[in-house]
Amino acid sequence: MRLQARIELTAMDVLMVRLFEAIDEANMPWIVAADRALREAFGDLLIDLVPSYTTLMLHYDCLRLSHDEALARIEAVLLHLKPAEAGLGRRHEIPVWYDPSVGPELARVAEHAGLSVEEVVQCHSGRDYHVFALGFAPGYGFMGMVEETLATPRLKTPRRRVPAGSVGIADRQTAIYPLLSPGGWNILGRTAVPLFEHARRGDPLLLPGDRVRFMPISRSEFERQGGDATPLEAAP
Repeated sequence: MRLQARIELTAMDVLMVRLFEAIDEANMPWIVAADRALREAFGDLLIDLVPSYTTLMLHYDCLRLSHDEALARIEAVLLHLKPAEAGLGRRHEIPVWYDPSVGPELARVAEHAGLSVEEVVQCHSGRDYHVFALGFAPGYGFMGMVEETLATPRLKTPRRRVPAGSVGIADRQTAIYPLLSPGGWNILGRTAVPLFEHARRGDPLLLPGDRVRFMPISRSEFERQGGDATPLEAAP
C-alpha cells in the first residue's frame, strides 16, 4: 500500500494528518505506526494526538513550536513511515449476553440479513474487530468491520436511553455503550464490562489499534458478572 498523505490546517495549533480516504482494517498498522512516530517526534511539545479511521489530529504547543517547524516534523515522520508489523494493541475478549430482552434489534438484524437470531449471534461473535477510534462518550470505541451480511442501518429514531454495556451495530461498525446515553444503533446484547469506569480512571480499556472478540454467555453468567438484566424495549 502506498500512502498519499495530506496535512490539513484545522486550527492555529492543530494539524490533521490524513493518511487514507476510506475506512479499512488495513489502515490500522499505518495509523498505529504514525501515532507512535509522531508522539516520539514531538515529545513534550505535543498537547494531544487523536488517531481515527483515516486520520490523526495533532495538537502541538504553538508557543514553543512554529507552524513550519511542526510541518517539518510531520513530513519527516511520513517520509520514513512503515506500517507496524506487530504489537498493534491488546486483544480483548468481551463477554456478551445476546438475548431479545436486552438486544431488541436481534430480530430486526436477522430479518434484514435473512438469517436466524442464532446465526446473527454466531456471525457477530465470530470474528475480531479493530478499534478504529474513540469518541461520542468516554470509553466508547468505534469498531469494525462487521460482516456485510449483518450491516444494518441505524434506527430511524434514536432511543433517548440506551443502557450502559449495550452492544450494537450500525452499518458495518459495532460498539459498546459505556454509560447510559441516547443512541440509534441496533442493540444485540449487553456486557457487564465497566468501560466507563476504566475511562474515568484515565485508563480506557479500548484504544485505537486494539482488537475485540465478543464472547456469548448465558444470562446467569452475565448476572454473576454484575450485569443488569433490565429489559430494553424494541425501537418502533
